[in-house]
Amino acid sequence: MWKLKGRNIFTWSCNSYKTGEVAVEKPIDGSVNRDAVLARVATEKRLSLIKAWEESEKSKAENKAYKNISSISAWENSKKAATEAELRKIEEQLEKKKAEYGEKLKNKIATIHREAEEKRAFIEAKKGEDFLKAEETAAKYRATGTAPKKLFGCFY
Repeated sequence: MWKLKGRNIFTWSCNSYKTGEVAVEKPIDGSVNRDAVLARVATEKRLSLIKAWEESEKSKAENKAYKNISSISAWENSKKAATEAELRKIEEQLEKKKAEYGEKLKNKIATIHREAEEKRAFIEAKKGEDFLKAEETAAKYRATGTAPKKLFGCFY
């Protein structure tokens, strides 16, 4: 038995050599064996071409799939970026509206405070006027020596 490195393994048995799957007989009659060997070589060549074509097609399919996956990834990334930009834009608009409404409410609170201060000032002025009126009326009653006709406003 003889072995060589690589894919071809030569074995010897009963007047025949076998190469892989193809058996090659020892030449007994030159032309008959030559035709058989040529046919086997042609078959091996055809099988080799088929295998090369198959590998080429698989490689093409792999490249096409990779290209499509890359295209889908690029599409996904662009859509994500556009959506995130839209989200940021909406968030900015909401922040702007929030600031505007906050400013309006602060102005409203300031207006309410100002109106309350004006009302307090008016009440204080009215109270001062009422005190002066009461003091003047009391001074008049003292000067004339008469008593007021209404002592308490709730009993008349």
